[in-house]
Amino acid sequence: MAKNKGAKNKSVVSSQKYLEIAEIREDAVIMRDSTLRAVLLVSSVNFALKSEDEQEAIISSYVSFLNNTDFPLQIVIQSRELDINGYLEQLKQKEKEQTNELLKIQTAEYAQYIGELVSMAKIMNKRFYVVIPYNPLSDKKKNFFSSLWEILKPATLIKMKENSFLRYKTELGRRVDNVINNLASAGLNAVQLDTQSLIELYYNTYNPKTSKNQRLADVKDLRVAE
Repeated sequence: MAKNKGAKNKSVVSSQKYLEIAEIREDAVIMRDSTLRAVLLVSSVNFALKSEDEQEAIISSYVSFLNNTDFPLQIVIQSRELDINGYLEQLKQKEKEQTNELLKIQTAEYAQYIGELVSMAKIMNKRFYVVIPYNPLSDKKKNFFSSLWEILKPATLIKMKENSFLRYKTELGRRVDNVINNLASAGLNAVQLDTQSLIELYYNTYNPKTSKNQRLADVKDLRVAE
């Protein structure tokens, strides 16, 4: 039994070494090369339903947003099949609690209809993200060799120093505020993902099948081995 447990742990460690993420801390993603990432969840607009003037205004605002951004960005569109299992469970519970026999039958038929509709139509849920990076080497105020040494340190062996992390996080925060404000001018609402949301995002991304059946615990309840 001990041998199997050791083999399992070895498998987990070997899979983790392929991830570029070293740590998720204080609403920021720390990569193995000591660069940081912030992730924004962005609303969408139905461009096709806008008038011609509104479309031109949106395009103009988007062009202005790109021109005012002097650092790289990553725009990610994530499509997932709509999961309504939680909603269907609520309907089943309502059906059980229903005292009126006619309403009980109608609730059951409605739940069946919704389930079949989603299954047949393969309704997709789309989410839009903007990933904002910060690379310490881009900070002209910092000594080049000092920055290089910090980046070349193996992130698996040491954790980023707290003072360095706070400095990098402050610079990253400025970029986040800049992007949120520029997106707002284009009529898009954006919110920065917190630590819990980041962990859930990457967990669901890297484990699409497992995440459907095994929900991630709250970050406060997680225990990470040192």
